[in-house]
Amino acid sequence: MKRTTLILILSTLSYLGFSQSEIVPNFSFKRGEKLIFRVYYDSFVTGKVTAGEASLEVTYDNKVIGGKTTYHVIGAGHSKGAFDFFFKVIDRFESYFDDQTLSPYVFVRRTREGDYKKDDDVTFLKNRGVAVSRNKTTPIKSDVHDFLSAYYWARNLDVTKYKFGESAYFSFFLDDTTYSTKIQFIKKEDVKIGLGKFSTIKIMPGVAKGTVFNKEYPFEVWVSDDKNRIPILAQSKIIVGSVKMELISYTGLANPLTSKYK
Repeated sequence: MKRTTLILILSTLSYLGFSQSEIVPNFSFKRGEKLIFRVYYDSFVTGKVTAGEASLEVTYDNKVIGGKTTYHVIGAGHSKGAFDFFFKVIDRFESYFDDQTLSPYVFVRRTREGDYKKDDDVTFLKNRGVAVSRNKTTPIKSDVHDFLSAYYWARNLDVTKYKFGESAYFSFFLDDTTYSTKIQFIKKEDVKIGLGKFSTIKIMPGVAKGTVFNKEYPFEVWVSDDKNRIPILAQSKIIVGSVKMELISYTGLANPLTSKYK
């Protein structure tokens, strides 16, 4: 979407009403945080083969939408090396969500993966109970997220309320569909990556089983066992080896990274 179009949408939203959601105390992130990840294939035969790079950034923007200030988050990813030649990937996702409730107002998607192309712009009008995309208007509930706002909301969960083996439930909106899913808390575990050794909480995000995933929990994620709750490592096992995403850089954290061993 052209920048002028995005500005027009956001300006129009300033005249629309949005329903109030519960305030979510945010202790885990702040404006200026940026996380960069290496995405690679790992097996006994090949070792670690880099496939791409991904990033998550909380910009310094504090755009006002519907009279409310927002966080502007950008998630991006691109292929590298031989993978860039055989299957080029350039993905960019943006979310504008309330900086008090973490509830989304606008979601932007630009996906380029090989021959596949998908663009979408979603406006969440929760006072009307609908999400308006490029293709249709879809009924939604007041607690629905886009998948970026869901990630930042989940980082602020009070994990002390959950026993290992229990799950936190939430819903997110993507491709004109609302998905109900959950995060299962597995255990505390030390993880060693290129940046060092970390104390982490292992979680398993659930997904809707279908043509892409045949397991309810296809991913394992290790998040820092401190107030930041940033992803340290994630993996999805395949027939031979696994696809992994490993934290390689972090800046602008809201809290000291106390989970990292000296």
